[in-house]
Amino acid sequence: MELQHFSHKHPLVFIEKQNHESEKAYCSGCGELVSGSSFRCVECRYYLDKLCAEAPSEINHPFHCNHCLKLQVSPPFRNICDFCDKGLDKFVYHCSCDLNLHIKCALLSKSIAEKGFGKLDDIPHKEALVSIEIFSEELKGAKCFACWQRLLDFAYLDLGHGIFLHKKCVDLPTEINHFLHSQHSLILQFNSKPLPCQMCKKTQLKGFVYRCSPCEVALHITCAELPTKINHLCHRNHPLFLKFDPESLPCQICQNTQDEGLVYCCSICKFKLHVDCASPPPIIKGEIHEHPFTLFWKQLPFICDACGTTGNCASYTCYKCSLTIHGNCISLPPIIKFPRHRHPLSHTFILGQYEMKTLICEACPEKVNAQHGVYCCSDCNYVVHADCAQEYSWFSFYELEDMDEDLNEKSAFAVIKVSKLGEDIVIASEIKHLNHQHNLVLSNDSEGHKVCDGCMLSISTLFYCCSQCEFFLHKSCAEAPKKKKLWFHRHQSPLTLTSNHIFRCPRCFYWFNASFAYKCNICKSYRCLACALISDTPTFQGHKHRLYRYDKYEGQCNGCGDQLHAAYVCKDCKFAVHNRCLRLPSKILHEYDEHPLILTYHEDNLYSEYTYCDICEETRNPNHWFYHCAICNTSAHRECVVKRHSYMKLGGSYRMRSHPHQLTFTKKISACHVCHQPCLDLSLECLKNGCDYIVHLECITWQSFNYSFIQWEDEGTS
Repeated sequence: MELQHFSHKHPLVFIEKQNHESEKAYCSGCGELVSGSSFRCVECRYYLDKLCAEAPSEINHPFHCNHCLKLQVSPPFRNICDFCDKGLDKFVYHCSCDLNLHIKCALLSKSIAEKGFGKLDDIPHKEALVSIEIFSEELKGAKCFACWQRLLDFAYLDLGHGIFLHKKCVDLPTEINHFLHSQHSLILQFNSKPLPCQMCKKTQLKGFVYRCSPCEVALHITCAELPTKINHLCHRNHPLFLKFDPESLPCQICQNTQDEGLVYCCSICKFKLHVDCASPPPIIKGEIHEHPFTLFWKQLPFICDACGTTGNCASYTCYKCSLTIHGNCISLPPIIKFPRHRHPLSHTFILGQYEMKTLICEACPEKVNAQHGVYCCSDCNYVVHADCAQEYSWFSFYELEDMDEDLNEKSAFAVIKVSKLGEDIVIASEIKHLNHQHNLVLSNDSEGHKVCDGCMLSISTLFYCCSQCEFFLHKSCAEAPKKKKLWFHRHQSPLTLTSNHIFRCPRCFYWFNASFAYKCNICKSYRCLACALISDTPTFQGHKHRLYRYDKYEGQCNGCGDQLHAAYVCKDCKFAVHNRCLRLPSKILHEYDEHPLILTYHEDNLYSEYTYCDICEETRNPNHWFYHCAICNTSAHRECVVKRHSYMKLGGSYRMRSHPHQLTFTKKISACHVCHQPCLDLSLECLKNGCDYIVHLECITWQSFNYSFIQWEDEGTS
């Protein structure tokens, strides 16, 4: 028997059974090893198994009733199967509405739709029903190919080739009526055009959904199965009805508020349960504890043994160990990486087993309860509330080739010469820094107004200078490591020290263009040097005690009086500041005064006539920090002295897409070419003779810059 198949130019000869002893043959339609009856091309050894060879060129699929599916030899542009979510590289059933199925996935799903469970004898590799009690590690992450929910939650079928279906999903009705869309029936369909579910408002990307195509309405299978009325042990007075949340009440089990979607509620008692919370699993095994936890439905208040916070309904209990915890806390990891500590932190239910010297949480000002669970590093006497530790759970951690302890020791400069200070102290007197082309020499000559090119702050201590050009570096800025992990940055991978980039620091909100910065190689963002070098336990010259970073703190900033929600706090006294005030320069040059202005923390003279800002001529709050010149007896608001462009360096040469010539930063009173108003603040001016282009920094978008640095006019040649 011969077959002329549309996929091949030569006739194909029927073979009853393939002999694998001579050679292995693979079907050109599905890519599987040919084992049973097949068709073969004698001339070019082209094979099609019997199922692929006899597959119709078009099929009407019950799960895609709007159009027919056409058989194609190769996949279209989008080459992922909408049934099994695997790649397409052989025959494919395709619809113009962007539905694509492997040939056998299309025939298998069509057979399921037409025959139902119990009549799938012709489906290859069908296996017996497996109980969910037989837990398989390799199936832990598997999903049902119909409802796209966790496979092991229900009894399932293994249909071979990594395709699984819940038994209940095989028996699903193909058409339903639902109160959320009473106009038309909803038809079980492939989820080829993902739409948000009318009930949970979430979008499922794969599997099947109930859909009304004319109205573009979708309902997840699991949402469609929810009963509209339930009786619940947590509320025995009245039944609970499924409806949209009218009052945004907190769920009585998880205590969280749901923004949208349906809930089970009792309107009489103002009682609400989230859909997921209404039927939690009876037994959960988590990594945080060696035994499984069993659901306990009693409405009794309790303190969670995992996190130390209260609960009032539906706890989980380990009866062997007498532990009672929230359902959400079962998923807490036993060991976490915490960006503010160099060692991993371990969860413990019994803090008393360690000889901890302190019970103060390192992330908030509250004590930890030694009777309940916390995260700790017993070697370093470091302890954190479980809830505080989870505030950093959205951070990304990366394996490093270098050890963390060695990371900050990698210098950004090479030592050229050293000098001795006394008998024991050796100091680098000449260095070659990676961010400057000339050698730098150590100096303590603080005459004149020098500004560090690393942090853009005034120099008054030891510094390195370049003899060939006006380049200065604080000794501390020169010693900033070449790579550094920042405890406050979500990507816990080393950031690289760089310079000469235009950026706005997302930590302090100041703009920079020539200073040193740390660049994240993952998100390509920059942090200014001053912010990057602030630890979570810094010292501060405006206060005698060490400060500690608290991510949850309610109070007022001692520097500016603003309301705080996170702060650097003194544990010994009521002193707290936010990051912007903490990194204020202690001394700064300003065009208003010929002398450096000194950051002052309190007003010695409280007479009202002295509490004015000499720059803006508005009143000052004598309780807030300000800048002062004792020689000229002038005072000014912090924000009048340190503005968002105060760390921008004048000069340099830059490119902008909207202008053909090179531009330089300047301060010049001239009409802006965009807003036509005088430029009173930082501006960009054209360097080309005869071109009078000048524009406010505020009048252009930063996306128009070519951010790469070109050349400073005052730099020497290398």
